Amino acid sequence: MGAVLSVSGLREQLVASGLAGTVATPREKSLARYRLFAARDPRVLIGLEPEGEWKVPELIGLMAAECGVSADPGTVSGQDTIDPDRTIVALDSFAVRLRSAADRRAPVLLGTGHPDRLLDFYATLASALSAAGCQVLAPAQGHRVDIATRFGVRQCNLSYVRGVAMVCESGAQQRLRTRGVHTHSPLPLRVALDAAFAAGMPLPELVIGDHGWVCGAGQLGIEAIGPADTDDPALFVGQAEGRVSVAVPLDDAVRSDYYRPLTRYVLNRACLSQ
Repeated sequence: MGAVLSVSGLREQLVASGLAGTVATPREKSLARYRLFAARDPRVLIGLEPEGEWKVPELIGLMAAECGVSADPGTVSGQDTIDPDRTIVALDSFAVRLRSAADRRAPVLLGTGHPDRLLDFYATLASALSAAGCQVLAPAQGHRVDIATRFGVRQCNLSYVRGVAMVCESGAQQRLRTRGVHTHSPLPLRVALDAAFAAGMPLPELVIGDHGWVCGAGQLGIEAIGPADTDDPALFVGQAEGRVSVAVPLDDAVRSDYYRPLTRYVLNRACLSQ
């Protein structure tokens, strides 16, 4: 897997790659998402049902504390920032959860709404957990998932690639099926859990993923961990309310190879390096 970076080396890599420091996410986009979250728009809640009121000023304060974005409501343009030290602290907590799952040989489910960027990250975790004795679950392979978009209903199927769940458009050519589509929806997670329950399969004790995979699982009381960008307040609200175990602040849409140092770091911290 390559050399494991020191904490200082990882911090430098996070900033150099745009995973933290000044990130690509515009402040305008994050603020728009905060307003939608405050209005309880399901597209931004992504499976979470917040207990708190969570108005925009509260969300800005939370995201400033957890991610390092500007706490000034008057800052309405420019690029968002993520404090790399907050990212590293969260990665350490992420690693603790991985180690705990490995020690228990817990059944785990991994899923992503960012298959083009994060598949390798999750697939490497899946391989390490499997080697440690965890059952990497793959329920509902091929099941249909209808995801609502502003353009209508998108007909997809649940697919697993290297132990990681994603959704692929129905009818896609076979050579494109493993690429998956971007989604924030919690529906794929719900389809997977429903199928596992109906078939008498084990249910996950840990869900690792992003977007609706994490929020959907956390809302159902399943331990859930994963990365989140500055425009994904749901994961951090879920963490603040005790339903998401770990939300790691980072840009979730950089080049896939930029996540490799993070993979090595968390597996080393979890004593799961292969």
